[in-house]
Amino acid sequence: MSGSIPFYQKHHRHYDRGYRSRETESAISQYQQSSNTYSSHSSKSTKGIRAATYTALDEPRLSPLPKRVKPTYMAMDKENQIIGYVVPIFRGSHEFQSGLSDTEEARAKESAGYLARRDLFASGVESERIEHKSHRTVMRESAERISLSKRIYENEEYHKHLNEDSLMHTPEFVIKPRSHTVWEKQCVRLHCTISGCPEPRVVWYKNNVSIDPMATPEKYKVESSYSVHSLEINKCDFDDTAQYRVSAMNSKGETSAFASVVVKRFKGEIDEFLPSPRLRKYFSIKPAPCLEYGVTFETHLVEKFGVSFGREGETLSFGCSVIIYPSLQRFQPEIEWYRDDKLLVPSKWVQMHWSGDRATLTLSHLNKEDEGLYTLRVITKSGFETHSAYVFVRDADAEVAGAPGAPLDVHSLDANKDYVIVTWKQPAVDGGSPILGYFVDRCEVGMTHWAQCNDTPVKFARFPVTGLVEGRSYVFRVRAVNKAGMSHSSRVSEPVAAMDPADRTRKGPFAPWTGQIIVTEEEPVEGVVPGRPCDLSVIEATKNYVVLSWKPPGEKGHEGVMYYVEKCVSGTDSWQRVNTEIPVKSPRFALFDLAEGKSYRFRVRCCNSAGVGEPSEPTEATTVGDKLDIPSAPGRVVPTRNTDTSVVVSWEASRDAKELVGYYIESSITGSNTWEPCNNKPVKGTRFICHGLTTDESYVFRVRAVNAAGISEFSQESEAIKVKAAIGGGILHASPTPPYGITVLECVRDSMVLAWKQPTFIGGADITGYFVDYREVIGGVPGKWHEANIKSVSERAYRVSELKENMLYQFQVRAANMAGVGIPSLPSETFKCEEWTIAVPGPPHDLQVQEVRKDSLVLLWKPPVYQGRDPVNGYYIDIKEAEADFEMWRGVNEKATDKTFMKIKDLKMGESYVFRVRAQNKAGVGKASDSTEPVEAVTKPGTAEIVVNVDDDGVISLNFECSNLTADSKFVWSKNYVEMTEPERMTLETKGSKSKAIFKTPSEEDLGIYSCFVTHTDGASASYTLSEETLKELLKISHDHKFPIIPLKTELAVELLEKGRVRFWLQAEKISANGKVEYVFNDNVVHQGEKYKMNFDKNTGIIEMFMESLGKEDEGTFTFQLQDGKATTVSVSLFVILVLLLLFCASVFLFLQVFIFLSTLFSLPVFVPISKKDAGIYEVVLKDDRGKDTSTLNLTDQGFKDLMNQVFSVIANSSTPLKIQSTEEGIRLYTFVKHVTVFKGTVHQNDNLTHQKETHTGLEQTEAFDDAFCTGNRLILVFFIDRARVAGGLPDVVTIQEGKCLNLTCNIWGEPVPEVTWLKNEREMVSNDHYILKFESGKFASFTITSINTSDSGKYSILVKNKYGTESGDFTVSVFIPDEEPGKKK
Repeated sequence: MSGSIPFYQKHHRHYDRGYRSRETESAISQYQQSSNTYSSHSSKSTKGIRAATYTALDEPRLSPLPKRVKPTYMAMDKENQIIGYVVPIFRGSHEFQSGLSDTEEARAKESAGYLARRDLFASGVESERIEHKSHRTVMRESAERISLSKRIYENEEYHKHLNEDSLMHTPEFVIKPRSHTVWEKQCVRLHCTISGCPEPRVVWYKNNVSIDPMATPEKYKVESSYSVHSLEINKCDFDDTAQYRVSAMNSKGETSAFASVVVKRFKGEIDEFLPSPRLRKYFSIKPAPCLEYGVTFETHLVEKFGVSFGREGETLSFGCSVIIYPSLQRFQPEIEWYRDDKLLVPSKWVQMHWSGDRATLTLSHLNKEDEGLYTLRVITKSGFETHSAYVFVRDADAEVAGAPGAPLDVHSLDANKDYVIVTWKQPAVDGGSPILGYFVDRCEVGMTHWAQCNDTPVKFARFPVTGLVEGRSYVFRVRAVNKAGMSHSSRVSEPVAAMDPADRTRKGPFAPWTGQIIVTEEEPVEGVVPGRPCDLSVIEATKNYVVLSWKPPGEKGHEGVMYYVEKCVSGTDSWQRVNTEIPVKSPRFALFDLAEGKSYRFRVRCCNSAGVGEPSEPTEATTVGDKLDIPSAPGRVVPTRNTDTSVVVSWEASRDAKELVGYYIESSITGSNTWEPCNNKPVKGTRFICHGLTTDESYVFRVRAVNAAGISEFSQESEAIKVKAAIGGGILHASPTPPYGITVLECVRDSMVLAWKQPTFIGGADITGYFVDYREVIGGVPGKWHEANIKSVSERAYRVSELKENMLYQFQVRAANMAGVGIPSLPSETFKCEEWTIAVPGPPHDLQVQEVRKDSLVLLWKPPVYQGRDPVNGYYIDIKEAEADFEMWRGVNEKATDKTFMKIKDLKMGESYVFRVRAQNKAGVGKASDSTEPVEAVTKPGTAEIVVNVDDDGVISLNFECSNLTADSKFVWSKNYVEMTEPERMTLETKGSKSKAIFKTPSEEDLGIYSCFVTHTDGASASYTLSEETLKELLKISHDHKFPIIPLKTELAVELLEKGRVRFWLQAEKISANGKVEYVFNDNVVHQGEKYKMNFDKNTGIIEMFMESLGKEDEGTFTFQLQDGKATTVSVSLFVILVLLLLFCASVFLFLQVFIFLSTLFSLPVFVPISKKDAGIYEVVLKDDRGKDTSTLNLTDQGFKDLMNQVFSVIANSSTPLKIQSTEEGIRLYTFVKHVTVFKGTVHQNDNLTHQKETHTGLEQTEAFDDAFCTGNRLILVFFIDRARVAGGLPDVVTIQEGKCLNLTCNIWGEPVPEVTWLKNEREMVSNDHYILKFESGKFASFTITSINTSDSGKYSILVKNKYGTESGDFTVSVFIPDEEPGKKK
């Protein structure tokens, strides 16, 4: 081969070593040194050597690899002929190649060695051979290692194909994309490396919106090659700043990675405060020049789309023509479409088109979900323009006449491994008969077969679907059914994958993929029995199903767990497993076929391959039934004219509606009784514009509320309204008329404070603010108007600043509401801007009149802005008849009031009045305010007052009702005529035409005047004064309502009847048919039977219980417990069997018979009521058929004394230690005794007799013994010490200003009622006009000094006295003059 012949043999036939020139020898020598250096470095390297380095790999004995073409360093000509040699450049041990074949290299080295031995030193050749041999050995060993690695790789590939499934795994990111920050108009590339088996499908997203490179090929370019994936963004602009996500998905799962791209502009290229086009809807921005083109774009929308109507299944297109000036060929605006303020993205249901001058939106296969307000937004660099219109979608014709409309908005919630909740909204059209329920269908993604999920229709608009296959994706649809038939199917839901939410969280958001997902479980760890589930609860309960939720156990190892669910009926402990065959994988479970109305408890067990764990804590008892109630019907419906084909309908929201979805509105031509839906998609507000009506036709409207439980009843029909354009071509409100009455409240050198009166007509809407203009007047000639305030002011007073001193000015004011800014007022008078220096205050302002009645009204005002030299300390109100002359002004109050309101009384019915107010300070009375408008003293029809109410729960509230409300009316509550916006002590509630202010904890802090004013009416208002006396009465009523009792005519009494029968009875004053009574003996309820007979006459209120016979076991306490609603009464009788038996004895003889009988029967000592008149000799004769016997008892003299000593000894021994108790009546000493008699109790103190008082005991219940009988004790011996006392209320020292009035009150206790004496400086006082002394109800003593002066200073005392004792209370009064230091005694 020519390539192996050295160049010097080709060009020199007679070549030998002598032909070499000096240059050639030098080149060979350099090559030799380089080759030796390379061999030395190669032997030490442990890394792989490139294929070109292994020059010995062509030898079959070393490697099975095929021969490779070896690189060479020979210079070639065009005919591939060698023409020279190229000396290689040294590049290190890993990059240098010799470039010679083995033969060439050996010959060159032999020549170099010969020269070296000859010219240098002979030992170099031998060293070169050793190094050359080492070089070849290293290359051979490296080649063998490569060969071995390849064989291992081929073997692994072979086995991988044999068992491919075992090596399948979810996608993994080998290299994740990284974030970039680039300049505008640059390109950026995001790339990543992903592994996975099978090969994953990769999708790129921008802000979670998928990127379609085919739709915008000039912007995006997506490439995938050998597991390397990239996204290229061309010519980045500011809108490309976003978060980008790449999602990889295969049959084993899905994973995502994120990267951010930030696009910057060069400094100065754009205003940094200029918001992006998408945010400009929140700012008011003037057109700015386009920085890219140097122009300002003007956008105009023409041929706008209007309100559109479609039907389900149809295709609807609408749009606008867009004119942008100036027109640039390559400039394109950004087009955005919104539905109900939500940005639309292209899908199979929505297509968007931009032709360059027209934006079009196409809705294919309409569904009711497509109904809503559509907005087109055209965005340029200079701003944006929008246009909106409503699209209505009517139901398609039913397949069966009378069938309901299709449900809408089907969504999947709470998806898990084998479970998902499907929700939907009920249709507006029920077909003329109530909807019986709904059927839910499911379909696996990629399939066409639909399976019905429920056998019986469910009425609740939410249903748990179970039995899903883990890892697969599903879509759902819903059908409604009534007695006529089945509706059309709803639009299918978005696909949802049945998998654990924890996997979603761990793996990131899912790409919109419709294939099957298979989730692999982690390698199980054997031998670990899972722990208990936790946080088990019932998250939803209806009459059709109950849904349980729990959290997995903490102890479960690495193995996935499954669950068994158990139930039991409340009150039992019999647990039954629900899912006996297959455990569930999700921590959610729906139970069906439960008995409605029954209560159940539930618990859950975990299981895995190691076994079944312990059960969780059971839930509370859950009653099967619908927990969510159907909302109540909406309130009053008010229609308002809008355009020739539409009406604005507003209504009151449903009360206490939970989980409200929205409202359906229906309309009907008056008198037709045929109702048509105005909307087929629920609206959440309480206002809706009903379109598509017939001009000049009269309509009525009604509304229904919707939640998941169902649809409410219809509201009441509205008043009929004729469809006709409102004034202003559909504008509901007009701008207000001009304000008037401009005055100056304060003036300084460079500013003036103005005030004005509210317009007489506000345009039907609240005034949102006022705008003030001013102008200079020079030489009587007014100048140009200037704006005083750019932002509107809400108050009817404003300070105009930056004026010139001593300059004359005129002012005008304009009012604004939602309809716009009204025309300005007439120019005011000419005012001079100079500082006021007067000492008296300026005029009050903003006078208002409320609570106009036939003989009274309330006048309100605001304090003057200019106070004068001293603060304002009072006000005077003036009044005159409206038609009277100026001289007829007269004062209402002789003494100045410090309030900013006053109730003016004694007006003449039908007379018109005007009012004005003057403020005063120490310097005097200032200028009067402007007078009010004439006010007629008349009570208008329908005028209501504030009513105080105490409900059954004892809650006190103030209630006000207004019958002439408008749609914009509001109730404004005030205390002392200061509005209560967020009161801490009250709760304000307004429902319809009624409003109430509820007291939270009524106390003296709540005393004051409460008023309520209704806006947008003819002055509907009222007030109520809550005084201290009224508060006490209300609190008493509140307590009675909270804790009501049943009043009794007679207390529980006991009667002894014939043959030993006993009658217990009482009589209630009034009791309803729902009244109940329980009969209790010694804390045990007794019932009708042989021994007890009960009778309850609800008409007369008499309650009776008869006991047929007496026995020792009947000794105890009998109680009647009455209940009538919340009211209760407990009546107790103390009953001792021995006393009752003795009461049979009408004479001493009968007593002796009973005495002997009891002694024989019970062997007990018996004590009876007995006195000295019973002394004598008693004889008892016992006889029967067999004979008789006589016994004598001597109760005279010593015998009687012995008997009494025995009786009292037993009584004394049966008593308990003496006890003491403090009561309102005094100090009570008492004891408990076992046996009963009538005697005199004696109180001893230090063995000296201080007082004795006879008390009645036994069954004679007096007030002194009521407490004793209620406790169930046999007897209480009570002594009262009711000494007169001063309970409190008097201070030690009173310091008061001269001329004031002093009133003191204290509480007095004592029985009998004490005598009260007042003393001044130890001298008794007498009540007169100056000193008023009172003693009321035997408990309250009051002391009043009118017009107090310095002579009233001194020491005062009160002395109380009754037969049990005397007590006094002292206090000191100090009077001072206002100019003197307080507290100084005069």
